[in-house]
Amino acid sequence: MLLGCFRTLSQFGIVQLGSWNFDLEALGMDWLSSGEQKKTKVAYSQEVVELLDLASQIARADGAVSATVEDLLAAYAGRTDGLMGKLKREYTISSADWRAAVASAVHESRFVPPLASSAKQSDVREYLTPDEAAETLAIHVQTLRAHVRSGRLPALRIAGERAIRIRRTDLEKVFEPVVPTD
Repeated sequence: MLLGCFRTLSQFGIVQLGSWNFDLEALGMDWLSSGEQKKTKVAYSQEVVELLDLASQIARADGAVSATVEDLLAAYAGRTDGLMGKLKREYTISSADWRAAVASAVHESRFVPPLASSAKQSDVREYLTPDEAAETLAIHVQTLRAHVRSGRLPALRIAGERAIRIRRTDLEKVFEPVVPTD
């Protein structure tokens, strides 16, 4: 799962986190492959479930609706086994150093999807119509409305009207980490 987070954040097979550069090739990942694999149902181990629960707890502590890649990375801070244990030993990473690197990367907006950084600041409106929000996410407007109905995407109603608006900053809440299957 950590490799899946790294793949999501990598550029040219390299993940920069804090002062560390992690090479996906050196970690045994083919970063050039499309990642398209046959969809299979995955059964998660109790260990993975606990890690995902911790990521959700971290997200809720920050006021988020759902966990993101950075929340999952922060959840790895306390791990001493598997790939995280190997990285901690090889790079002498402490839990506090790891959390600080994740926090720094979030602060530097390295985890912000292209939708938030693609428009010029002067052209960016804070509130979007459902059609504009769907176009920004490159999804169908009915899919966006389903996210609003389910509570995964916060929306506001214009007083006395049926029209709703979505904050541009809330669009990121529909993203969740992609967990690769074995």
